[in-house]
Amino acid sequence: MSIGIALLGAGIFAQAQHLPAIKASDLLALKAVYSRSQASAEAFASKAGVPGLDVYWDEPAAAGRGLADLLARSDVAAVSVCMPINLQPQAIRAALAAGKHVISEKPVADTVAHAQALIADYDALPRKPIWAVAENYRYMQSLQLAEAKLRALGGDLVSFSLVSNKFVRPDGNYFNTAWRKNPTHPGGFLLDGGVHYVAALRSLLRAAPGGNTTNNNKITKVAGTMAQLLEILPPADTLRAIAFTQGGASGVVTMSFGTEFGPPLDIAVTTTEGMVTWRMKSVTVTTRNAADPFKPHETVLDCSETNPSFPADEATGVKAEFAAFAATIAAGQNTVDARQSPAEALEDLRLLEAMFETGAAGGEPKTIA
Repeated sequence: MSIGIALLGAGIFAQAQHLPAIKASDLLALKAVYSRSQASAEAFASKAGVPGLDVYWDEPAAAGRGLADLLARSDVAAVSVCMPINLQPQAIRAALAAGKHVISEKPVADTVAHAQALIADYDALPRKPIWAVAENYRYMQSLQLAEAKLRALGGDLVSFSLVSNKFVRPDGNYFNTAWRKNPTHPGGFLLDGGVHYVAALRSLLRAAPGGNTTNNNKITKVAGTMAQLLEILPPADTLRAIAFTQGGASGVVTMSFGTEFGPPLDIAVTTTEGMVTWRMKSVTVTTRNAADPFKPHETVLDCSETNPSFPADEATGVKAEFAAFAATIAAGQNTVDARQSPAEALEDLRLLEAMFETGAAGGEPKTIA
């Protein structure tokens, strides 16, 4: 028996990723879509390719067509929340209170305080549905391969680096959404996009020696700066930080949405036995060469769509995260996959917010509890 699901949100990512992921699942059946405006809900439904898809909206008000009406449906057991960051918590609370299973887009909330309040409200429910936070990077096959290579590498953690350079164009689809162009959430694009990168970094650090059995690889202190390179990207588009783990290793985190120069995303983790570098479409393993220490062995593993093991339509990890969510519901489990737990998403946000705070304080070190 399929699980009836509704999409809350009809924007770019909902159309491009959530909809195909739901349609690809043998366990999920899309019943309805909700958007704040009638026009956007109906536009989404007209292109969705789902016969009989019901539409709901709150503007203009219409009897039987609001979010509360959708959440009252007995044939809708779950919802996917893909809305502006500042609007998601309200929708998540309403869905959970109605007894619906929820998969909500990252970040878990706009601030740590708001995330903690949301999680506390969830924990206080007398009967808790499943709540998953969708961080698709943790489900990318290439990242999982990099994690496996780190576990096999061994040694002790030495250092790490995260380097990302993107250039947000003023004519880009994502920029030209009102909530991204005029953000009310801290960090602007650094939160919306950067939370992916810190999630990937944290996953790799956990996979490095000692990371899965102790907290030694957990980042517990950061110090850095923030800047705004592009006038169109308030309040900041660039972050540079030094990060320290509980075990004493250090690394650098540098990300910018205001420059076209530099690698789009490289995350490297070095141990005493070698280094693993993850890029979305490749994993590079560097190991010691006993014959010539100045020429280490380097193996590049192709994770692009040219490799049949890494199909292009699964590259983002979104289909895999929806499959995990659906499988949890179908199995009647009361514990979500750890990769999409609210607690895990909170740690991503906690690290990113600490870097925002040290940047705002001119580089004053910030300890992460």
